[in-house]
Amino acid sequence: MRAAILGFACGAAVLQVLAALPSASTIAAFAAVAFLLCFLRGVFRMAMAGAFAGFCWAALLAHLALAPELARADEGRDIMVVGTIDSLPHRFGQGVRFNFKVERVLGEATRVPPRVSLSWYAGYRDAAQPVADVQPGERWQLVVRLQRPHGNANPHGFDYEAWLLEQGVRATGYVRPAGESNKRLETFVFGFSNLVEHCRATLRERILRALPDKEYAGVIVALVVGDQRSIGQADWDVFNRTGVGHLISISGLHITMVAGLFAALASFLWRRSFFTGAQLPLRMPAQKVAALTGAVVALVYVLLAGFGVPAQRTLYMLAVVAAALWFGRLTQVSHVLCMALGVVVLIDPWAITSPGFWLSFGAVAAILYATTGRTAVSQPRWRGMLLAGAHTQYVVTLALVPLTMLLFSQVSLVSPLANALAIPLVSFIVTPLALAGSMLPAPLSTLLLGVAHYAVQALAWVLTWCAGSRLAVWSAPTPEPWLFAFAAIGTVWMLAPRGWPHRWTGLAAWLPLLTAQPTHPPPGEVRVTAFDVGQGMALLIETSGHRLLYDTGPAYTPESNGANRVILPYLKARGIGVLDGVIVSHSDIDHAGGALTLLDAIGVGWVASSLWYDHPIVRAAPHHVRCAGGQQWTWDGVRFEMLHPAMASYDDPGPKPNARGCVLRVTAGESAILLAGDIEAAQEAQLVAGSAPLLRADVLLAPHHGSGTSSTPAFLAAVQPRLVLFQVGYRNRYRHPKREVVERYEKLGVERLRTDESGAILLDSASGFIPEQYRHEHARYWYGR
Repeated sequence: MRAAILGFACGAAVLQVLAALPSASTIAAFAAVAFLLCFLRGVFRMAMAGAFAGFCWAALLAHLALAPELARADEGRDIMVVGTIDSLPHRFGQGVRFNFKVERVLGEATRVPPRVSLSWYAGYRDAAQPVADVQPGERWQLVVRLQRPHGNANPHGFDYEAWLLEQGVRATGYVRPAGESNKRLETFVFGFSNLVEHCRATLRERILRALPDKEYAGVIVALVVGDQRSIGQADWDVFNRTGVGHLISISGLHITMVAGLFAALASFLWRRSFFTGAQLPLRMPAQKVAALTGAVVALVYVLLAGFGVPAQRTLYMLAVVAAALWFGRLTQVSHVLCMALGVVVLIDPWAITSPGFWLSFGAVAAILYATTGRTAVSQPRWRGMLLAGAHTQYVVTLALVPLTMLLFSQVSLVSPLANALAIPLVSFIVTPLALAGSMLPAPLSTLLLGVAHYAVQALAWVLTWCAGSRLAVWSAPTPEPWLFAFAAIGTVWMLAPRGWPHRWTGLAAWLPLLTAQPTHPPPGEVRVTAFDVGQGMALLIETSGHRLLYDTGPAYTPESNGANRVILPYLKARGIGVLDGVIVSHSDIDHAGGALTLLDAIGVGWVASSLWYDHPIVRAAPHHVRCAGGQQWTWDGVRFEMLHPAMASYDDPGPKPNARGCVLRVTAGESAILLAGDIEAAQEAQLVAGSAPLLRADVLLAPHHGSGTSSTPAFLAAVQPRLVLFQVGYRNRYRHPKREVVERYEKLGVERLRTDESGAILLDSASGFIPEQYRHEHARYWYGR
């Protein structure tokens, strides 16, 4: 059975890396093979049967999940829908975001997916509208504009489209200002999921009312209902650097603790017949009552958690143990883990794409491997528990090093110390107080929640101090598969039973993993990565010994921008901890939105920009220079030339920021790329008149994202590009690139690539700037749907 379940999980995992779903005939053939293999004996044959079955099952669910699509013709149209609020609403700035379960479409015959994600803004463009107080379970009539699922696609980035698919969301959009057409129809529509979400919202509201404007109220909310969206990015940085991020949610440890507490209480009361003479243990053993109580409490807590993968894993493991106790069939721990794995993949095959899935099951598997069947030395009870806890933490810390490096390109060196403090505090003090405080009446609830918040605040102070050390985290590039496998083998060797020869030699297998260095182009060559940041610009330019960032992407929300969502994760995964230079072409938010975050998070040698000296980016820069035509330098045989703006232009405050954007030409051998920022026709004419010989380039970053005010015929004739890049957002409001501009490039025979269609684009002068498109090189079956 264990072999079949492991094979089932592997088969489901294989499907998630395919570029296209198999046809119905292929699925049927594979299902027949799985059925036939079931009649053959042998562990390998059972594993293969499970693999074929898992592949078919995941493919079938994927076909069903992708079937409800929004037609491309219906993107951006006003559609009136009726449905219910299907998730915890998340307030951000002047808006609110929530999932909406569509019941019917009013008016035209339009096919809308059954579940969509909506944002309701206080104002859109010039139309102001109030944001309603939406609550889970309410039925609303709304006028919305929708689009098909689309997210930024970058190496080592978050796959938003895969996440939407797992959530069952097949369209995203926003509520249109529509006056009385947007209205609440019913205050609550009864249904199991609506009831669960309504309870979660009620508990969250109670906590926030009891802890108004408290810094760590979001942590308390996360521990009670699993909603982590109110925790700030700065706090997450601290939790991740100290390795305690797994505790700032409803983790398996919390669920087990709460379930065990209620199970023990039920057993205590049942043995005493609830202080009556009913002699209940004669009717049903107390062990069965405790098992049933623990399983039910775990289910309730997991539902409150939003049914995340770690919570699911714990629930299914506890359910298997409860069932074994109930039916008197105690089973091996490995059977419990495999049953939990099978149920998770059966219900949610996309869970395999989540880092939490691998960390969760990896940690439990490591504990089983390192502790099950080992002979324990007799110790006093309290000392034995302390030693067992310390050994478990030691095992998990070592076991997850290779996996953490693979998933996050870093490992926390202070994690053992931080977890030794955080695990008992959060699991046995903060979580019980938070749960009790969220359910008990005031003023007792306020008191308990206040104590819980004070404990979190004290813990955060210690963690902040630990995270502030430069040695808190060890970073290295994301390892290649063979390097990860080698380190994993060494870890298994280290955690082997006592008596295993030379266990500590397993550390040698970590050395290539931890000491790996970033790759770089050879001398004289240049590599350019044009990130997919939506409607904005950001390009990383690398020579053999230097790295330069041209623009920093847009600001999406007050806490989210191109730097912390795209650029920094990429740099971390590559093992790049310092940038030699950053160019911020001009002050528009789609170019400079991530600059402050970037400067705060990573070492930067200098910043060049066309910004005024009182700009926050200039003040934050370690060393600032103004872009000016004629500036030039050479790195590792690659020539950099600034072509615009003229230094004299800074004496005139009149021109808008676009007109003073920094234009950079990078030349490696006979190949060149021209980065034109947001210059428009007037600036293009100036460049043609004064620097025409320097404009020639193989690759052109389309001026102003391909707007109708740029890419003039004279400019293109001077540049003579072979390839043009449009860094644009999917269905952006400016409709960039303009059709007439695209046709202008097409008539010249220029190859055209767009980041909203290609994802991140990699160019290497060693290959003649032949583009590599992330969405093509890393194709998945949910892309382009």
